[in-house]
Amino acid sequence: MARRNLTTELGCIACEDLTELGAGKEGWLLNNPNLLAALDTHSLALANRSIVLILHWSEGSDPVRNRVKIVPELSPIEAEYISAIAWLVFDDIKVLALGTSRGYLLTYSLRGDLIHKQIVSPGKILRLRVRGTKRDLTQDASSEEVCVVMPGVIARFDGSDFQNMLQRWFRERHSQFWDERDSENSIDTFGRLPYQLWNVSKYGPCVDAAITGLMPPPLLEIQSSQRYYCAITVGDDAVISAYRLSVDRSRSIVGAILSKVVPATFSTITSISKMLWRSDPTPAKRPEPKPQPFARASPLTCFKDHPRKGEKLTLSPSGTLAAITDSLGRILLLDTQALVVVRLWKGYRDASCLFVEMLASKDVETSRSAYGEHMKSDYCLCLAIHAPRKGIVEIWQMRTGPRLLTIPCAKGSKILQPTYRFASSEVSVSSYVPLELFFLNGDSGQLFVLNRYLS
Repeated sequence: MARRNLTTELGCIACEDLTELGAGKEGWLLNNPNLLAALDTHSLALANRSIVLILHWSEGSDPVRNRVKIVPELSPIEAEYISAIAWLVFDDIKVLALGTSRGYLLTYSLRGDLIHKQIVSPGKILRLRVRGTKRDLTQDASSEEVCVVMPGVIARFDGSDFQNMLQRWFRERHSQFWDERDSENSIDTFGRLPYQLWNVSKYGPCVDAAITGLMPPPLLEIQSSQRYYCAITVGDDAVISAYRLSVDRSRSIVGAILSKVVPATFSTITSISKMLWRSDPTPAKRPEPKPQPFARASPLTCFKDHPRKGEKLTLSPSGTLAAITDSLGRILLLDTQALVVVRLWKGYRDASCLFVEMLASKDVETSRSAYGEHMKSDYCLCLAIHAPRKGIVEIWQMRTGPRLLTIPCAKGSKILQPTYRFASSEVSVSSYVPLELFFLNGDSGQLFVLNRYLS
């Protein structure tokens, strides 16, 4: 019986520039905690503490022939370094976002031009999450966001704000010549994006977190047009914690009055004092960026099980499921709406998880739509568990389904997934793009994709 091919090779990324990232040593892709990777369609970004290498390829081309190196300007006094990386992909725009250990968010074009630089909050950015949910039968509203995770802090940028900023930058970039020196030295390279900021450290600092989606307001609270979000955090003190995030900093009447009266009173007193005591004008100085005040985060529940510690968190496309790995080699499947653990796996030390969508229909040809493409209903949601100590990747059907596949995985390999793609309009059913799973072999440099068919 012929052996079934479970993966398809896409190409090889081996090149001399990878030696600056540690390539050439066995297990360099997994053993270096400061090495970050972000994948998108036909693009791969690898970063260490101070350098980012971008590899592009198309079908049938060599990825090493089209590569870009980015060396961000980091503060040597503060020992600043790159701590997070993610792609931001819109309809016709693709940029790379970097997070630093000082709390700065940087955005670069594919040519290496600095587009935007903004401080989020003092501290190390642990992760950049890009996700969204489209309006459908199960969702009352659509939401697209860029989430910044820091120890005990979570921030949310709206995807439309990023898109508008990037569109303006590219229009002006193509319409006039830019002074590269001014753009590189600017604190806010192209405006300042609005965002919400919450303190989620009630149960200790988190090592990973995510905003799972919208949630209803609490009972007996004044209804308003403000949105509420649900956030899940994992950390050392509490394996799992949940918070209700409010956009309002304060919903009390006293707080609303003070927020309006105090600034106006202070402005009036300041203007009168300037009229009474005139002084020589002082040269204007560029104000230092100040941290944004926190909005309200209400704790909902937490799960403590010492000495177990939460390590990594992975969200499903809809945000209703979260896979959480802990320090005891266990994987918990959390229902983010009911805040209940619905499944548990044991014996997976140093594991990593990604949600994928597979074609599990027995007759995949008859399941196609009239346009010749598979619809969303043809795919089943699965969880891919990479167990590096076992050298395998397992595919489990959600929520309580069986193990569908066991795939051998070479030592020193890493599983990756393309980033969420922002869409300005509703995507048609016939053009649905499922979640795929990619394998990057660090020792050989080969890149593979998991075949979608299970039968």
